[in-house]
Amino acid sequence: MGTVQHVHHPSVPPPDTRADVVSGAERRLAVEHWLLSAAEGRARARQEWRTDGVALLRCGGVFSVVQISATVVHAAVCSEEPQAVNDYLARALLSPAFVDRELLRYYILVGSSAGLRREWSRKGDDAAFMGVGHYLGVPAVDAVDLTARTAWCVEMASLGDLAPADAVSQLVHSGRFRLAGGERRLGG
Repeated sequence: MGTVQHVHHPSVPPPDTRADVVSGAERRLAVEHWLLSAAEGRARARQEWRTDGVALLRCGGVFSVVQISATVVHAAVCSEEPQAVNDYLARALLSPAFVDRELLRYYILVGSSAGLRREWSRKGDDAAFMGVGHYLGVPAVDAVDLTARTAWCVEMASLGDLAPADAVSQLVHSGRFRLAGGERRLGG
């Protein structure tokens, strides 16, 4: 019996290489196009990103948002240090989030069904659902500076990469629990 030889054609990647690897620049461009589907005008939103660093996008279509106070997020993380917060959110949510350091708010991108959860309508303003009828200043996809006013804490890994409502709920409950002194009562 003869042996089978595999001949490699130069225009076809060898079977042991990954042809589906996407560069960071390609991913960011795809995410930008996806986010722009929530803009009233794509050209205007692109201009806003270039000049202001944020573009006004419509919630309730391709994505909705849960807005959480920095106080609640920092309590859940047990830190106010930006890199520690970013690392925690990346592990806890596995999906995109950004911060407005001046307004002291974190924004987690979620699906529209997250608006059905009752915890977002709780008294106070520590967490709120932003769906249909809401507009939000969303940072440019490459805004990741830890010192910038508005920046991504966790970048969007792919199109439609949204946080599971349960993960966001757990983050909010954990922060509220720590703020209420729940850990002291349990341990003490």
